[in-house]
Amino acid sequence: MLAADAVLVPVAFVLALALQYSRVQVEAALTYASMIGFLVPVCIALEFALGLHRVRLKDYRGDETLRTIWLAVLLGAVSAALSFWAGSRLPESFHILFAILFGLGYFSMRQAALLVLRKLYRRSKIVRRIAIYGTGSLAMALARELREANDMMVYAFLDDNLHMEGMVLNGVPVYAGVRAGKLLDHFNINTVILALPDASEERRTLIATRLGRLGIEVQNISAFAEFSGGKRLLETMMPTAPTALLAREALHESLKGGHSAYRGRNILISGAGGSIGVELCRQIMQCGPARLVLYEISEIALYHAENEMRVLAEQTGAVIVPVLGSIADETQVRAVLESHQIDVVFHAAAYKHVPIVEANARVGVANNSLGTAVLAKAAARAQVGRFVLVSSDKAVRPGNLMGASKRVAELVVQDLAARFDHTVFSIVRFGNVLGSSGSVIPKFQDQIERGGPVTVTNERVTRYFMTIPEAARLVLEAGAFDESGTLYVLDMGKPVRIADLARKMIEAAGYTVRDAGNPEGDIEIVTTGLRPGEKLHEELFIQSNAERTSHPKIMKIREAHLSELETAAVLRSLRDAIGSGNDEAVIAAVVSAVQEYAPQSLPENAPQMRAVLQRDKRVALPPAE
Repeated sequence: MLAADAVLVPVAFVLALALQYSRVQVEAALTYASMIGFLVPVCIALEFALGLHRVRLKDYRGDETLRTIWLAVLLGAVSAALSFWAGSRLPESFHILFAILFGLGYFSMRQAALLVLRKLYRRSKIVRRIAIYGTGSLAMALARELREANDMMVYAFLDDNLHMEGMVLNGVPVYAGVRAGKLLDHFNINTVILALPDASEERRTLIATRLGRLGIEVQNISAFAEFSGGKRLLETMMPTAPTALLAREALHESLKGGHSAYRGRNILISGAGGSIGVELCRQIMQCGPARLVLYEISEIALYHAENEMRVLAEQTGAVIVPVLGSIADETQVRAVLESHQIDVVFHAAAYKHVPIVEANARVGVANNSLGTAVLAKAAARAQVGRFVLVSSDKAVRPGNLMGASKRVAELVVQDLAARFDHTVFSIVRFGNVLGSSGSVIPKFQDQIERGGPVTVTNERVTRYFMTIPEAARLVLEAGAFDESGTLYVLDMGKPVRIADLARKMIEAAGYTVRDAGNPEGDIEIVTTGLRPGEKLHEELFIQSNAERTSHPKIMKIREAHLSELETAAVLRSLRDAIGSGNDEAVIAAVVSAVQEYAPQSLPENAPQMRAVLQRDKRVALPPAE
């Protein structure tokens, strides 16, 4: 570049002569050869004095551009001084023109060289091509730090604010987060760093899983990185891809197909703003639906889901319809199904946090059980083609009210499947979803960022795990099968010990576990005891009669269910109990409906429930205090 700058001096000088005098003769230009010869070493000396000789191409931005202006001004001033001392007749306007041409040439050469360098780096195996998710102060600080790294280059910023798209920050373009796929292909990005200090753990994890599906490594800069005691930001990065924490191979590539069942259809998703719901929306949009109805009780969740789906709809032409409401509102549910001529319903709306539902029995059962009954019956009467219930492994021999309420929902759907031939009813049951709201990963990440301790309920607790994309894909696959009344589960391998998961996350963050064998470790794992209604181990099916489907990773199960009269009696009993406002009455009604339900906790002052359970010998409860 110094050699190119040396050539640029006479080129700019001659061009300035040509512009100043409209034309330039060779003889006239040669008369200034000694002056040009003196300006070349002056230019090189000024570059060293201003530190421009140390600036790498990828670092040539704001401050370096300012120094370039100073270089051009000083070089023009030296040219004017030489002209004055030599007694030449060059006017002042010439030296200004020379400085401008030199500055423009200097800047343009570096931008052109940087463009070539970026193109070369897109195919390089020794350079990590980085995109930073976020445009705040943390993202800017990270971009400045990455400029110092020899083996990294920042190609783009990503931001969920569509108004930021098209802007350029410190020479780096900003793209919309929903267009990440095209951006990653264009620049061949291999690492995305999340710099979102104000984002919720759920949002960060959802972004990470969405990018992880594209085969991109995702790292996270925590909200506490800015206060990390002098540590470089790069030293505080944590892996966020949940697939790295599974005890098996991810199934993204194994779950394919089912798209034709949804192409050109009118589809409704309840709970469309939740972890599973919004991922279902994303994947369904790839299937080319005619209309997508987002049914959600949370206004803010509906707002974010609608914004993202409208951007995706620009590519598919699908109609996006946001509906704010509860699935227990029968009048609204029927109106929505009929007015939008819904073909497929994915029911993902549920209260799923075990301790919260345990402490709010009436509301939890009203939503999870009666809400499902309202939506499923309305779908059957509206002659919807397919209805898919998203259930949980906690519905198998439930020890908590959340699981029992989901089992009641399964019984309702099974009953409707036996009575309505024109609707294919399916149930999808899976384990814990890595990265969903309230899951252990966001909780552990937060505890690790704060320096610990990391809390687990019991050293022996195990859970089945899957990622959000896997869960959504399973729902789509199962919904495409034509066997009504069937319950589907994913082959998720062996269950994972939560304590082992905590250790993996601590080590992945670059820390060591503090325990008896390593008292000088960084972060301690503390056992807090099982929460109300929590079991040591979860199961996926009640009866050992699972069969393989046409898909090698999906199994189907047919379990016994209630008759039409029994189901009607259960629903009537639940309505009466909920109407009474008595949590004990609600639990008693659920116990009567779900024979496998063995409550691990009960409301205080529940002597009737204890007597009933002890009489039926369903569970050995500790004596009442």
